[in-house]
Amino acid sequence: MEHGQAVPIGPTLRRAGRVVDRAVPWMLGVVVCLASTASGESYLGMLFPLADGGKAAWIHPLVLVFCAASGVAAGLARRRRWPVFAFAAAGWVWLALWPVPIVASYYAGTTLRRAYVPVFGLAALAVAGVSVGVSAAIGGVRYITTGTFPNIAVLFAVLVALPLATGLWVNARRQALAALRDRAERLEREHRARTEQARAQERTRIAREMHDVVAHRVSLMVLHAGALEVGTHDEGTAEAAALIRGIGREALGDLRGVLGVLRSGGDATTPQPTLADLDRLLDQTRGLGIRVTRRDEGETRPLPELVERTAYRIVQEGLTNVHKHAGDASTDVVLRYLPAGFEVAVRNGPAPPPADPLPGAGLGLSGLRERVGLLGGEFEARREPDGGFGMVARLPAGGPG
Repeated sequence: MEHGQAVPIGPTLRRAGRVVDRAVPWMLGVVVCLASTASGESYLGMLFPLADGGKAAWIHPLVLVFCAASGVAAGLARRRRWPVFAFAAAGWVWLALWPVPIVASYYAGTTLRRAYVPVFGLAALAVAGVSVGVSAAIGGVRYITTGTFPNIAVLFAVLVALPLATGLWVNARRQALAALRDRAERLEREHRARTEQARAQERTRIAREMHDVVAHRVSLMVLHAGALEVGTHDEGTAEAAALIRGIGREALGDLRGVLGVLRSGGDATTPQPTLADLDRLLDQTRGLGIRVTRRDEGETRPLPELVERTAYRIVQEGLTNVHKHAGDASTDVVLRYLPAGFEVAVRNGPAPPPADPLPGAGLGLSGLRERVGLLGGEFEARREPDGGFGMVARLPAGGPG
């Protein structure tokens, strides 16, 4: 790993948490098995005496199997409760095994419905009563430790009441945290819905304003250009009017697509221009009196659609700036196909500013810079030494990088 490289801690911690979460139940099962084995050793001599009256072997195979099964039941208690309840009852009555009842009481508190908790308590009392009878029948150490009333009361409190209360507290805390998470998620969803609604209303308002103002003015321009084309007897004026009318109709189409995006909040549904439409754009510009030359360098090849659309918008914005700020200055459009990318350049020669400059929002170059930046390219716009202006965009051949 290189020096200074960030370590992805989040996924590692999540994986470690999942491993620990899966391992903990089985670790508990191992502890229950070992503790049950040690707990039952004291009473084995009474249940499995030797022929000469001595103490039984350290562990009987049947007891070992029972303790191992109790550990498995404890390990599966998250998914299946009743096995651990059954082994807890049988183990306490048979060998007075205390580990399994503790686990069973805890899981009863964390998993049982509130209506079933008293039933579990009554069942535990019944098991304790049966255990007292077995202790009285066996006698000896078994009766002294688990048969007298004070001892059975203390054992019931330690093995049943305290773990059950702990489980109920843990379950209540989990439910409270879950309720808080649900409330936070619900508030977040409501906040997102209100935000999206506000955005949709704002988009609708902007679309309505654009339709009422821009679309109305452009429509008037198209109508007047059409009337001029029909009513004039000068061929040059008619051609200019036809060109203006065609550009206005295209502008209305583009505006209709933008309004549709604003109203729906989605992507544009109308086809977007690419490099295949570039010659038509250049012809329209030439029709406005601007001398434009196009030059393609390198081996021509298909480019991603997003790259071609961005290149088209760069040329369009460059020609618009020439028309607004440089009058009829000669302009060069260069498309350069590089081995690892694509470059588009628009440069115009010097020209005096027009007497009545066209208004603009001042956001064209910054918008182009954002477009190119989203593709992972580079954009540069600067004043040329001879007084002209040029802008160059270098785009990756594969689109966003």
